[in-house]
Amino acid sequence: MTDTPLILLAAGGTGGHLFPAEALGVELIRRGLRVRLATDARALRYSGLFTPDNIDVVPSETVRGRDPVSLARTAFMLGYGTLVAAKLVRRLKPSAVVGFGGYPTVPPLMAAKLLGVYSVIHDANAVLGRANRFLSGRVDAIATSLPGVLDRDPSLASKTTTVGTPMRPAVLAAAAVPFASPEANGPLRLLVVGGSQGARVMSDIVPSAVERLEPTLWSRLILTQQVRDEDMARVRAVYDRLKINAELAPFFSDLPARLASSHLVVSRSGAGTVAELAAIGRPSILVPLPGAIDQDQFANAGVLSQADAALRIPQNEFTPDRLASEISALAAEPARLAAMATKARNVGRLDAAERLADLVMKVAGI
Repeated sequence: MTDTPLILLAAGGTGGHLFPAEALGVELIRRGLRVRLATDARALRYSGLFTPDNIDVVPSETVRGRDPVSLARTAFMLGYGTLVAAKLVRRLKPSAVVGFGGYPTVPPLMAAKLLGVYSVIHDANAVLGRANRFLSGRVDAIATSLPGVLDRDPSLASKTTTVGTPMRPAVLAAAAVPFASPEANGPLRLLVVGGSQGARVMSDIVPSAVERLEPTLWSRLILTQQVRDEDMARVRAVYDRLKINAELAPFFSDLPARLASSHLVVSRSGAGTVAELAAIGRPSILVPLPGAIDQDQFANAGVLSQADAALRIPQNEFTPDRLASEISALAAEPARLAAMATKARNVGRLDAAERLADLVMKVAGI
């Protein structure tokens, strides 16, 4: 068993980073390789391929502020994490280290660089994330989900391959479910999610928007919404008063299946969410996270909005009136929802895990 090549995967502890890592892990195992995951403690809440016995928690720190104390703390923790990761890499002797973004990937990939181990990073966004940007000049190969991400940097473009976003088995299963347009007076399935952290803006805006819908739509609505614990009581109160059929939870472990059963999705536009909407092929209203330094969510949402597969609404325009208007218009046009679903599916890539596995094995000489 120990002669079997090991690939060490590194990912930040959110779904947008972990899920592509899991998808690659499934494909590498299918090809007879071994995998382990280096990450932060947040990853332990996710179930799937990675369990505590094949996860190594490596110390890391995100850049939380630009003041000297915050920057010094981040630098110290990443330096300490690199020492811990170097011991891990020496012990595991991986054939390659593959990073999926987020600051927890910096120590394992820096350790790989120091110890002469082959390395690859994957970025799912339309704009390279900060951790990956820092690592990009230090790795052997870069994989992107979307074309053209590094075209303006010839030194990086030459080692970049566009592969798509690797999809977990649950997403591939959901992608096999065809979109079924809502019937004129039948149920309208609305899914509201806010990314792996949840999003307060959805709790602030969506209940008020639902209240502004025609009462005939209330009786049709089957609403599933991700709601943070601290917002649960106030959101539940609105839906109970309107007698809306609503399922609320802080986290859905079966999100791909819920995406597949939806007629319309209202969501943030993290890279993983956008890629899954495209792979499964579902219409969406996307509200990019504002204030991000590199505006990655705005660019991600643009990929689907430019394909007429989604509506992109900046958060400052995301009002109850605007959302109610868009939901009403879409509910009245089932054919438009079906067209958006088809166009989303045309953007999606289902073979990304195989393409990334090919690249990793090529870089590692396996």
